[in-house]
Amino acid sequence: MSRSRRAVRWLQPGLVVKRWLFTSGLGLLLALLGAAVWADLQPIYWSLNSIKWLLQEVTRVMPRGITGPLVLVVGAALVIWGQSRSFGSIQQALAPDKGTALVDALAAQGRLNRGPNIVAIGGGTGLSTLLSGLKRYSTNITAIVTVADDGGSSGILRRELGVQPPGDIRNCLAALSREEPLLTKLFQYRFRAGSGLEGHSFGNLFLSALTAITGSLESAITASSRVLAVQGQVVPATNADVRLWAELENGERLEGESKIGKAHSPIVRLGCTPERPPALPRALEAIANADLIVLGPGSLYTSLLPNLLVPELVAAISRSKAPRLYICNLMTQPGETDGLNVAGHLRAIEAQLASLGIDQRLFTAVLAQQDLEDFALVEHYRQQGAEPVLCDARQLRRQGYQVMQAPLQGARPTATLRHDPRSVGLAVMRFYKQHQRDR
Repeated sequence: MSRSRRAVRWLQPGLVVKRWLFTSGLGLLLALLGAAVWADLQPIYWSLNSIKWLLQEVTRVMPRGITGPLVLVVGAALVIWGQSRSFGSIQQALAPDKGTALVDALAAQGRLNRGPNIVAIGGGTGLSTLLSGLKRYSTNITAIVTVADDGGSSGILRRELGVQPPGDIRNCLAALSREEPLLTKLFQYRFRAGSGLEGHSFGNLFLSALTAITGSLESAITASSRVLAVQGQVVPATNADVRLWAELENGERLEGESKIGKAHSPIVRLGCTPERPPALPRALEAIANADLIVLGPGSLYTSLLPNLLVPELVAAISRSKAPRLYICNLMTQPGETDGLNVAGHLRAIEAQLASLGIDQRLFTAVLAQQDLEDFALVEHYRQQGAEPVLCDARQLRRQGYQVMQAPLQGARPTATLRHDPRSVGLAVMRFYKQHQRDR
């Protein structure tokens, strides 16, 4: 029964197989007809005479009522057997170790290819989590990633080799990878011992080496994308060597992304050196063709706002007619967003844009977590100085925002309170489909 149902599924639209089988069959027929015409129709005459003689001989032995259905069944069986063996050989060549049927794989790939053009902007683990969820719905994904990181393995490679920080880009490549899990795990593997290697991930070293070989991080990402069979593309926000700085409410100035994340006073202004870094053409092209633009989730001042320090990116977003969605964090971050609710996060984004002379709201829709109930994990975060990011949906709607709330942390209990890829991906696609219906 399962094989029969799978055979029937080949008739469903969108596989992009039937049309080419029909085209090749039509081409074969035309080729034979052309050869016959060239030979003055003699092959057709001989073929028809041979078929007529064969049918007369067969019907002398068995009546027509038996011969016709029998020949029809045998012919259909040969066609089905031949096609099934052909597709089986193709599947064995393309995916010998995968249990997915070829028709199911083609149907899924066709659905993904027809998915919307999504641009996801951010950095850190938040962006990679979002990409893991979105790749279930589309292959047309562009991740625009901040390159301001100066801590950990990325910071060491940046200082010692003079390359742009590869860490956030590595996470995004792994999140969008369609390759075997073992290769993805290798890319994410972090050395735990070894002089000079401890703390570095294999993917960071790989990207840094490729950057030195190809001459740019953008080329290294393209090569890595082919190795990992990335579903979409990952693009740095800029190719400049960006250094973040922040002015605090107490008048202090912090230099470097790693220090800003540990600010002990509210941040009032964020900037970078060089002051107006250029955007990459691929990022601008992706925004121009986007059906949906998403900012977040991620650290507000160290993962999200650094992307909005690139004026060309901001201008491209403002010109886009696509819906724009901001995904807010689940919890505040000690030192960086103490005391901020959803409205406070939005005000910080608008203040950053205002410093660039942009008065309009770039993100008029927000996706936030449903109110979290007090449980052991929330209390653990409170002890670390973090609080749930509260959402006053009524107030935000009065201010002109479109507000959507969903259980973004997922249904299963985890050791950390973070966005669940499936939950956040589903919520984003519901927002997009709602927007499509309302147009």
